Amino acid sequence: MKVIFRLILVGLMLGFLPKDTYAQGEAAVPFLLLAPDSRGGALGESGTGLADNSAAIFWNPAGIAFLTGTELSITHSNWLPAFNLDIFYDYLTFRQYIEDLDGSVTASITYMNFGEFARTGPDSPEILGTFRSFDAALTLGYATKIHPDWGLGFNFRLIHSNLSDQPTAEEQGRGVATTVSFDVGAMWRPERLVIPFIDEDIGRRFSIGMNLSNLGPKISYIDRSQSDPIPTNFRLGFAYKILDDEYNSLIYTLDFSKLLVSKDSIKAKEFYEAIFTAWADKPFKEELRDIVTSTGLEYWYGTPGEFLFALRAGYFYEDPSYGNRKFLTFGAGIRYDMYGFDFSYITTSVFKDGENHPLNDTLRFTISIGWGAIQEAGRGLPRGI
Repeated sequence: MKVIFRLILVGLMLGFLPKDTYAQGEAAVPFLLLAPDSRGGALGESGTGLADNSAAIFWNPAGIAFLTGTELSITHSNWLPAFNLDIFYDYLTFRQYIEDLDGSVTASITYMNFGEFARTGPDSPEILGTFRSFDAALTLGYATKIHPDWGLGFNFRLIHSNLSDQPTAEEQGRGVATTVSFDVGAMWRPERLVIPFIDEDIGRRFSIGMNLSNLGPKISYIDRSQSDPIPTNFRLGFAYKILDDEYNSLIYTLDFSKLLVSKDSIKAKEFYEAIFTAWADKPFKEELRDIVTSTGLEYWYGTPGEFLFALRAGYFYEDPSYGNRKFLTFGAGIRYDMYGFDFSYITTSVFKDGENHPLNDTLRFTISIGWGAIQEAGRGLPRGI
C-alpha cells in the first residue's frame, strides 16, 4: 500500500481534510484524538470536566483522582460505516485505587485497525501479497489529589503505527514507526463554591478540568527529515450537575479543544515550541475559530449502586475553515450492580449534505465492570459509575 493512500484514509477517518490549517491535516497518528468511549461520544465528544470513570485516562486523567475502587471497560466501534471498509477500533481501560500510593494507577490500550491491503510492485499492478495496517497505543497513568478540591493526573504513552510492512518504491525506511508521548491533567471539583449575589453554593455539583495530551517528539516512518508531529491537544472542560435528587440526575458538559501543532515556513516545530506558538501563529480571530466546541447533557434515573438508566445527547462543532465537522450525538446506558453497558450514535444527516458524511451512523458500544467504593459518598459529580 502506498503511504499516500494511508494518509488519505486517515484524513477520512477524522471526517474532512481541513482547508486551511496545518495541524489537523498533517499531524500523524490522528487516532489519538478520537473520543474512544461510548459515554463521552454520546455527550458530543466532551468529558474533560466530567471525567468520572476509567475513560478519564483519555478525557482528563486528573478526574480519576476523585475515584476509588476498581473499574474495567472495553469499547468497540466500526469506524466510517458509510464506506463499508474493514475499519474499527477497540479501546480497553483499567483503573485501580491503591491506598498506599494515595491515588490510582490507570492503563489503556487503543487499537485502530485499517484493514487488509494488497501489496504491489513499484511499477506493476501485480499483487505480491497482503498485509494489515493499524495504529496502536499503550497508556499508563497515575492520578492523585493534592487537595480535597484538586486532582492531578499524568499519563505516559507508547505509540506504534504500522502503515505497511515493506519499503515503498525507492524509499529506504518501512512504513512502521514508534514514538512516545505524555499527558498532564488537572481537575478542580470544589467542596464549596458560592455564587456571588445569589448566595447559592454549587460545590459538589461543579467542576473544571484541563488536559494537555500527546506531548512528545515527532514520529518518523522514513527518515527524520520526513517526520511529522503527533497531535498535541489542549482541552478545557466544564461539568455542572443541574439536578440531583434521590432518583434523578441531570449533568451538563462543555468542552473546548485546540490542536497545538505549529510550523514555520519550512517545517513543523517541536512539541515544546508548538504548545506556545500554536496560539499565536494566526490572527487572534482565526485562533478562536480554530477551537472545537463540544457539549452534552446526561440524564440518570434510578438508585446508585442498584439500577440506573441514562439518556445522553450532544453536539460537536468545528469551524468550516478548520475541518467543518458538525454532528449530533445520542446515547443511552444502564448500570446494574457492578455492571454497565453504554452505546452512542453519531448523525450528520440533519446538516446540509450530512447524509454523505463518513461519520454518519457511527456507533460505539462499551461494557464496563466496577467494584469497590468506586466513588466517594456524596462527593462530586459521579453517579452510578
